Amino acid sequence: MPTVPPDSSAASRRLPVGVWVLGGVSLLMDVSSEMIHGLLPLFLVTTLGAGALAVGLIEGLAESTALVVKVFSGALSDHLGRRKGLAVAGYALGAVSKPLFALAPTAGLVLAARLLDRVGKGVRGAPRDALIADLVPAEARGAAFGLRQSLDTVGAFLGPLLGTALMLAWADDFRSIFWVAVLPAAASVALLQLGLREPARPAAGPRPGRLRLERLAGLGAGYWWVVAVGAASTLARFSEAFLVLRARQGGVPLALVPLVMVAMNAVYSLAAYPFGRLSDRVDRTRLLFAGLLVLAAADLVLALDGGWGVVLAGVALWGVHMGMTQGLLAALVADAAPAGLRGTAFGLFNLVCGIAVLAASALAGLLWDRAGPSSTFHAGAIFCGIALLGLAWRPVGRPART
Repeated sequence: MPTVPPDSSAASRRLPVGVWVLGGVSLLMDVSSEMIHGLLPLFLVTTLGAGALAVGLIEGLAESTALVVKVFSGALSDHLGRRKGLAVAGYALGAVSKPLFALAPTAGLVLAARLLDRVGKGVRGAPRDALIADLVPAEARGAAFGLRQSLDTVGAFLGPLLGTALMLAWADDFRSIFWVAVLPAAASVALLQLGLREPARPAAGPRPGRLRLERLAGLGAGYWWVVAVGAASTLARFSEAFLVLRARQGGVPLALVPLVMVAMNAVYSLAAYPFGRLSDRVDRTRLLFAGLLVLAAADLVLALDGGWGVVLAGVALWGVHMGMTQGLLAALVADAAPAGLRGTAFGLFNLVCGIAVLAASALAGLLWDRAGPSSTFHAGAIFCGIALLGLAWRPVGRPART
């Protein structure tokens, strides 16, 4: 088991202000995004007449687009030696996309808005994660990523909660709610621009050049092992839009369906920071193994035929899994990547996961339409088993905390 320096607890309690600012920015953008995304599957199905396969394809294309773009933004941030400007640009693109949801007359414009929104996420994601790794010492990375993820997820449950309240107050007026979501998105851009000072980069050493295949060899076997495990776990965790559809299929009233995402994200938010700090003290691989077991349990519960109780139990387990694993995977990437290639490493990690999320969401939608909701969640449990097998094999050069 890796040893941790004795002052790691004190370091994690003194996380830099910049980490809190990045968490606050994520919180505001997630309030905006989840006000829309918590209702979007219902808007597509009930208002625009789309099917579950269309929902899966839109979500899969959108999320994979974000993750593919991260490759280039991460590599560019390494080459420029600056990360904040790219992060600001990415959040600005996300804010610009929000009015398009309110204006969309067809699923085609919804797809365009989702793609623009996710391009923004892709532009900001890898530079933001690399910024966190630049801001904190190695022994506090789990706590820093956990805190950022926790604050992000506070926004992810406040958004659907606000959306539910407005659905009840405004008689299921989707478009008016989408207009309200523009405000926190704009606030997040302002906070990042005004509230974060980027840390100085070391002057010594050559600046990384353009992304070339020969540079990737320097990332090492331990990094590529993290990539493979991350991809397998992403296949097991398809788009959360299917949690919303599962709630509706279980008989939850239309206006109350977003509360399912509130419950999931509340659990996620409460779990992310404690598990992030725990990952600084224990073997991260074992913690990831436990998180995948929880996801398999969530899939099996959601595959059961039941109403509110079954749905809430499944989404609560899903939230525990997210809290255990999402910051942990980011910390594993930071552990494995050389400091000068962190942006590239996060970008490539997310490229592979992007391909996986597209495949997983399309397959989930196809299974839902052809064989029913239970088959979708059973497939997720099977992919959990594949990811667990991947964790059982560890390369000699697996990530170390450096």
